[in-house]
Amino acid sequence: MKLEGKVALITGAGRGIGAATAIKFAQEGARVVIASLFENEVEETVNKIKDMSNEAIGITVDVTDRQQVETMIRKTLDAYRRLDIIVNNAGITADGTLVKMTEENFDKVVDVNLKGVYNCAQAAARVMIEQGNGVILNATSVVGLYGNYGQTNYAATKWGVIGMTKTWAKELGKKGIRVNAVAPGFILTPMTEKMPEKVLNMMRDKAPMKRLGLPEDVANAYLYLASDEASFVTGSVLEVTGGIVL
Repeated sequence: MKLEGKVALITGAGRGIGAATAIKFAQEGARVVIASLFENEVEETVNKIKDMSNEAIGITVDVTDRQQVETMIRKTLDAYRRLDIIVNNAGITADGTLVKMTEENFDKVVDVNLKGVYNCAQAAARVMIEQGNGVILNATSVVGLYGNYGQTNYAATKWGVIGMTKTWAKELGKKGIRVNAVAPGFILTPMTEKMPEKVLNMMRDKAPMKRLGLPEDVANAYLYLASDEASFVTGSVLEVTGGIVL
């Protein structure tokens, strides 16, 4: 198994891509920490993993709150004594065109998608530096690469995550820590389910593979980057888009 004996912490792991990644990591031998803002979703993912006879614990956390993030890391270390992998997957949308977007919605998305990634990565990096190794994986998006109508805030945060990923790869490589990002395209998740059906159909038609992605498609990308198979991969952005270009 590719992650045998590893400890992996995944934020936003209550549903969608985060849950699929947690389950995939558990299947590959990792002891998984499920972190999410919503307690019921945490419990659901933990139970799915335990039903497979794999090991997991759940932690409710708001990634915008530094104290809660520090507590999350401490609870992980209390349970497993180490932290090998963190997947900074937690994210939100609050769409609106430039002239209609509210300051509240702009700030809210920045707080979760950008500062939340910073909070979690910084806390995890301090542990990994002491260990002498670790993997930090960040969720960006095809929107961060190409932009998207009505998503000024989301595009800005996902582009910012790419910048942080490349910066941290340069800073932490000598400490034995790899840092990479995954850029999903349109994936069938609770987040995309809010989009109009005609928009989803349009995205499906634009994709060379003529389908939308599944959470498992992205989970497989995270698995590769988390594993020793990617031991010489750092500072990269792996697109999982089905070839779509917005």
